[in-house]
Amino acid sequence: MINETTAIEWRISDNPVDYEEARAFMEQRVADIIDGKAAEMVWLLEHPPLYTAGTSADPDELVDQNRFPVFDAGRGGRYTYHGPGQRIAYVMLDLRKRGRDVRAHVHNLEAWVIAALDRFNIRGERREGRVGIWVDRGQGREDKIGAIGVRVRHWVTFHGISLNVEPDLSHYEGIVPCGISDQGVTSLIDLGLPVAISEVDSVLQETWQEIFDPQLQTGGTEEVTPSPLP
Repeated sequence: MINETTAIEWRISDNPVDYEEARAFMEQRVADIIDGKAAEMVWLLEHPPLYTAGTSADPDELVDQNRFPVFDAGRGGRYTYHGPGQRIAYVMLDLRKRGRDVRAHVHNLEAWVIAALDRFNIRGERREGRVGIWVDRGQGREDKIGAIGVRVRHWVTFHGISLNVEPDLSHYEGIVPCGISDQGVTSLIDLGLPVAISEVDSVLQETWQEIFDPQLQTGGTEEVTPSPLP
């Protein structure tokens, strides 16, 4: 059994990970956390270009069905894009020892992205009625830079956040991102910040401690390329 004080395991994948393999890995890891066989985990990775559909996805918002593969994500939310240049953090936490509060978990994920952006002198903001993290571009324009989608099983979380570092923003044209058609999307490079993915990873680990576990030390990091699990 895993002791409740066991540090969170961090894993970092430098090469794009197949979406179905990532989902299978999360499913197994969440099951092991539920059973007390594994520690909580944060997994930083990228995917090949693809779209995912959340539980509230409207088929009319899939503008180009043939542009990229489309996957049923099983998380909350609508359509979103994943691809190279976007850092994804899959967050597998045990809310049974964190207050059993899903709203607080989502709030913490938002605060985490905002804190990370602040390290790059970018003001990320929440918006009432719009999930994700937004950047005010002035003159009434707001662009989304971070997306959030969460699923919870027996009080253990999976899926998580994505942060646009340097993706091809034209890839968003195949969907109505998160069902919002009157605002745009942006990235660190689009905002004039050529930041390496490795630097983003370091900042995400540092700010995690501020938001989620200031009293814990993180575990080590390692490369992982999971195989499909039964």
